[in-house]
Amino acid sequence: MMDVAGRKILLVAACALVDSDGRILLAQRPQGKSLAGLWEFPGGKVEPGETPEETLIRELDEELGVRTKVACLAPLTFASHTYDDFHLLMPLYVCRRYEGVAHGREGQAVKWVRPKALRDYPMPPADEPLIPYLMDLL
Repeated sequence: MMDVAGRKILLVAACALVDSDGRILLAQRPQGKSLAGLWEFPGGKVEPGETPEETLIRELDEELGVRTKVACLAPLTFASHTYDDFHLLMPLYVCRRYEGVAHGREGQAVKWVRPKALRDYPMPPADEPLIPYLMDLL
C-alpha cells in the first residue's frame, strides 16, 4: 500500500464472472467483515509480489472453487474510491472462461444476476460505479 495525503492506497482486484446465460456472479460480504451483508464482485487484496490477475486466480479458487487462467481475465475498467481510512483502487476484470461450479467456500452467499438487475443488490460504494460498464458490455 502506498500512502497518499495521509491515506493508504489499497489495491484490490475484482472479477465479473459471467456464466453461459450472461449472468454475473455476486458474493455477499459475510458477517464480521466491514460492509457485511452488501453484495460485491468477487476478488480480493493484491498481496505483495502478486499481479491483479494472479490475485483473481487465487481468490476465485479460494472463495468460489472456480479455476481460471490469466488469458481468460479481460480488464474492463476500474474503481477509485475514498473510504474514511484508506483509498481503494480496484481494477475490474471480466471472466467468461473458467472451470468449476461457483459456490461460497467461505460460507458467503452467492447469486447469479442479470446485468439489468445488478442495482437491485446493495453494494459497497466502490462497486456501484462499475455497473454501467457491465450493462454496456453484456
